[in-house]
Amino acid sequence: MINDYSTNVIQAIKRTQDYLLSIQHPQGYWQGELLADASVSAGYISLMFYMSRQVDPIRKNKVINKALDEQNVDGSWSAFYAGPGDLSASIQTYLGLRLANIQAEEPFMQKASQFIRSKGGIERANLITKVWLALFGQYDWNLIPSIPPEIIFLPNWFAINIYEFASWSRATIIALTILLTNKPVCEKAKQIQMEELFIQIPDQSAHEKQETVGLFSWKQFFQSLDWVLKIYNKFPYHPGRKKALQQVEEWILDHQEADGSWGGIMLPWIYSMYALKSLGYDLEHPVIERAIAGLEDFILEDDQKLTLQPAVSPVWDTAWTIIALSDSGLPANHTALTKAAEWLLSKEISHKGDWVIKNPHTQPGGWSFEFHNKWYPDLDDSAVVPQALSRVVLPEKQHLKKEQAIKQALNWILEMQSSNGGWAAFDRDNNQGILTHAPFADFISPLDPTCADVTAHVVEFLQRENVKGEKINQAVDYLRSTQEQDGAWYGRWGVNYLYGTALALSCLASAGEDPQQDYIQKAITWLISRQNSDGGWGETCYTYIDPTQRGSGDSTASQTAWVLIGLIASKETNHPSVIKGIEYLVQSQHSDGTWREDYFTGSGFPKVFYLRYDLYRIYFPLIALARFQSAINKD
Repeated sequence: MINDYSTNVIQAIKRTQDYLLSIQHPQGYWQGELLADASVSAGYISLMFYMSRQVDPIRKNKVINKALDEQNVDGSWSAFYAGPGDLSASIQTYLGLRLANIQAEEPFMQKASQFIRSKGGIERANLITKVWLALFGQYDWNLIPSIPPEIIFLPNWFAINIYEFASWSRATIIALTILLTNKPVCEKAKQIQMEELFIQIPDQSAHEKQETVGLFSWKQFFQSLDWVLKIYNKFPYHPGRKKALQQVEEWILDHQEADGSWGGIMLPWIYSMYALKSLGYDLEHPVIERAIAGLEDFILEDDQKLTLQPAVSPVWDTAWTIIALSDSGLPANHTALTKAAEWLLSKEISHKGDWVIKNPHTQPGGWSFEFHNKWYPDLDDSAVVPQALSRVVLPEKQHLKKEQAIKQALNWILEMQSSNGGWAAFDRDNNQGILTHAPFADFISPLDPTCADVTAHVVEFLQRENVKGEKINQAVDYLRSTQEQDGAWYGRWGVNYLYGTALALSCLASAGEDPQQDYIQKAITWLISRQNSDGGWGETCYTYIDPTQRGSGDSTASQTAWVLIGLIASKETNHPSVIKGIEYLVQSQHSDGTWREDYFTGSGFPKVFYLRYDLYRIYFPLIALARFQSAINKD
């Protein structure tokens, strides 16, 4: 049966190779669209309205078109494709439309407001949405928990300090300390008055009556702390406040990237712009000019719609595309691969970023996700890029540079292992549990804990570099300890248990673990049990909210590929489920070598924010087909 599919698999591989080669950027990299929910693009209207009091009318209409196209039948907007309506995403999208002069009386706006009220109204929105509304005069700043700028003074050994927050949370909270102190309001926006989104207009007295009875809890601690801070803020004199604001301002300025962003992602970028504007920075200031100009590289625009991407992923996409093309038989010295490898080498990070706070004696090395993000290289990219580079043959001078870059990344990664044996995305031992109860934790994931998926990528890289010994043993022990009762692993950065489980299996195979061990067989059995009748696998973002739905969802090319890669690595190439999965990929492939995939299979902040990496539907299926073909050739 396997041989019957061999010709079709080879043809499918060739089609996808040709497609990927056709979309390579002249500079050598690959970059797919990175899409999020409608509120991100609607936020472009809000941002430009706030910063300049005007929005380009053509672009405004394109954002409106996108929002209307993505509105659900019940009037809501979802956090992910085909998902249920999301309250906060709907409120933020609604605000963008109101700022675009869409009246509340429009039928589609009435449906949206009805949905929002049915879910509890603005009162039930997450805190970052309430901050967004307060900036436009639609919510009372005094009802939002305080984060004083004096937090910048707290020493690194203290339980609550800025470097105990995850990198994305840290950069956002730093900006919020200025906003929550200055409480700026876009006066022009106050006139729209969105009372239609409230169940009951809240007031300060209601805020002060928060329930604090019962036994001690960290939630109560932060509520009490907020009460104290609000009293303190009413005092006419705040010793150290001016100096704190200056240090926060300097931190923000120091962390701006070459492309004008902060951290290469939209959340801290926008709030840093708002914070600096509240300090008097105008549109002509070079920092603001760079920040606004940098947005252009994150905008996707055609004749009808405008999409604002929450981030861009050229390093990640390029590394995986190299791996896919190499694994599928492209020669190691192929021009496309050498050009891509040289581009990746140009993106190596030699700057000591925030990670140095917990690793003061570690030398930098590795890569970030984006074009520019010197402060926050990540362990995922830094593990995957070297695996791509090692597949490419370069001229001698570039070869030496490549080997040095891989060595530096290896040393950096080894020093970034957390004490539990795993690796996180950006930091080491970023696990201060009390911060999960802090304000804004309902949207901005406050911690960057170790996870199976990043650990898996790291271990595969370490094994490729012949690293042996205690660190590998600790990583394997970590994976064994985080396996769930049914055999699955949670996926932090990909959706979800299919991602975590498949990567864990690949990693354990590379580490030399016997696939016949009970715990590995349990994972294999779980994956096979989740196969859909069409031969594919799928899982929705909703499984982060309801884990009992794990492994359930319409089949997608990327998730099917992940599972196949994991099963093939575990020596299950001949299993009927693998054959059926390969058949699914071959039969669902389009004539141009691509697959259609509308579902979001990437995770930003689990439970609240998700992503669709457009190239996931291309390079991961190619890797699965290539490794299947390689495995059957060896049999």
